[in-house]
Formats: sequence, C-alpha cells, structure tokens
Amino acid sequence: MRIRYSLPSLLILLFVAFSVWAKPNKKLILSQMHLANSYFKQKWPQVGQVIVSPDRTRPSNIWTRAVYYEGLMELYKLDPQEADLTYMTDWGTFHQWGLRDGLKTRNADNQACGQVYLDLFDIQGDSARIKPITANIDYMLASEKADDWSWIDCLQMSMPVFARLGTRFHDNRYYDKMYDLYAFTKYKHGGNGLYNPQEHLWWRDKDFVPPYKEPNGENCYWSRGNAWVYAALIRTLEVMPANAPHRAEYIQDFKDMSEALIPLQRKDGFWNVSLKDESNFGGPELTGTALFVYGMKWALRNGILKDKKYQKAADRAWEAMSHCVHPNGFLGFVQGTGKEPKDSQPVTFTTVPNFEDFGLGCFLLAGSEMLKSN
Repeated sequence: MRIRYSLPSLLILLFVAFSVWAKPNKKLILSQMHLANSYFKQKWPQVGQVIVSPDRTRPSNIWTRAVYYEGLMELYKLDPQEADLTYMTDWGTFHQWGLRDGLKTRNADNQACGQVYLDLFDIQGDSARIKPITANIDYMLASEKADDWSWIDCLQMSMPVFARLGTRFHDNRYYDKMYDLYAFTKYKHGGNGLYNPQEHLWWRDKDFVPPYKEPNGENCYWSRGNAWVYAALIRTLEVMPANAPHRAEYIQDFKDMSEALIPLQRKDGFWNVSLKDESNFGGPELTGTALFVYGMKWALRNGILKDKKYQKAADRAWEAMSHCVHPNGFLGFVQGTGKEPKDSQPVTFTTVPNFEDFGLGCFLLAGSEMLKSN
C-alpha cells in the first residue's frame, strides 16, 4: 500500500526525525494542553449536547466523552481551573450520574463514565454521584458471568471502575470480579485468549487471532487497542493497594508490554496504527502513541520501569505529538473510532476524526504524566 503524506505531515516528520532528544518544556506542555482543551470546550459548550454521527445519535455520556473527561480530570488535578471543574460536574449532573442503557448494562463502554463520576466524588462527596455506577458494578458482582470483555478496549473502559470501587469500599470482591473478567479476556476469548504471551501484545478481538495476518505476514496488533490495555493497567494499578489480589500479574503484563513496544516505535517517535506492519496505513497516529506515553511516564515515576530507554521513548513520542497541535488547539493525526488499522482512514494532520473527544482525552492523559515526570 502506497503511503502519501501532505506537506504539513512531511514537515512534522522531518522536524521530529532530526530533533535532538531534549528534556521536555513543561510550560509549553501545559499551554498546549489548555489550548487543545479550550478548542474542544468552545466547540462543545453544552455538556449534554447529543453526539450526531452518520450512523446514529448518541448521548454525551458514552465512552468517547468519558475518556476526554478522564484526561481533563488529570489536567484539573495539576492546574485547577474552576471552569474545568464546572464543565465536568455539569456533565455528570446532566446525566444524573447515570449510565447509557441503564443500571443493568454489562457493556464496558457504558461504564467508562463511572471513572470520572468516582473521581468527582473525591472532590465533593455527594453520594448521588456514585450510586448508579456502584449499583451497576454490584449487579455484575452478583453474577458468575465473566465473558463480557470480548474486545480489549473494555479493559480501559471498565477495569479502573472496579479498582476504584474496591479501594473505596475496601472490598476485595471488586478486585476478584475484575480479575475474572480480565483473565477471561487474556486466556479464553478467541479460543486461547486475546493476549499473545510470546510477543506480549494483544489482539483486538477474536477476529484478529491467527490465522488472521497483516499484509506483511505479521500478527495484527492494533496500536490503540494495545494502548487501551496499557492505560487500563496503569489506571488500575494507581488506585490499588500494594496487597490487592493479582496486582503482581498486572505489573508483569505491563512490563512485558513495555518491553515489546520499544522496538516498534517509529523513528519519528510515533507508533504505527498497525504495530508490526508499517505498510498497512503507516504514518503518525496520536491516540495510541499518547497512551503509551501516559503509561511509560507513570511507570517510570512509580518505579515499575527503570531503564532510560523508556524515558527516551516517551519523550521522543511527546515531542512528536506536540507537533500535532494546530494553532487553534485542534489535534491532528487522530484516528477516529474503529477496531483496526484501516478504520477511520485517512489519518492526517488536517483530517477531522468522527469523534474529537477521546483523542483529546488521550493527549491530556499523556501530558499530565509529562508534567509530573522529573
């Protein structure tokens, strides 16, 4: 497949390729985060405005918006702006702190908003903020069913909710159920699990396990799918106590993934949408790259990763992403929704994705850890 780049894309690639690795400028990082956030808030001033796309209309508490608010929450913790807190709180209030499809939904995408609701409860302890998400997860605890997370994106959407509830209520049942769901995804879905213990990467769902192959003959490992897992492990580990069940396995999986990602990083700092096949819609892509930065920086700061190669990889990736920010705050090179490399193409500096919210969330998560790093 021929890969064609626009002039702005080529300029970014050339700039990053020939840049010398340097310590990131934290003032610039913070200003870019605020710029990108301001662009989005101006475009979406009404927190309850429905999201209209060619195929359907969706409420604003879906997973894409939840991921954005996850990133905004981390920005708020570092640089509190009253307007940002209001924007988050008004969103939860508009939806009455509820979940799409009701309290008995088992769809992880519908549970993602619970991460933000729980974090907002920490800021103001109003029990109304966590009653619906608690009732929903308790409903899952009461069932032995464990095959709900049949695509790996689910881990990011739902694992941190279970972990937050387990920590909040000091109740290992949440950790145990979370592991049952995680283990089914890792070891059983798709026949033998969606995790490849040899290559330490994840197939997005059963459609991509062997014999499915990429055009170059490699296994298909979608960047953002693996990045969702990477972020899920971090957002789970950060709230779990040291003695929580299965914590050691999550850490080992994260470390193994980290080792696998390093040789797959592009020379310009990004990761391809197809991690092992640059010929399959190769080129810069922000969302997967951002979550890899987020995970690596968090793990370095918390002593899980110690090798300088991770520091260098994350800083190079952020440098690459910083050139995705337009003067008005729009983010380029964001792959829209989908499940594999070919979806939501083309991904370019100027292409507007079908959803702009979750890409910004990934960017803010990465930036928050860049600001916390030494």
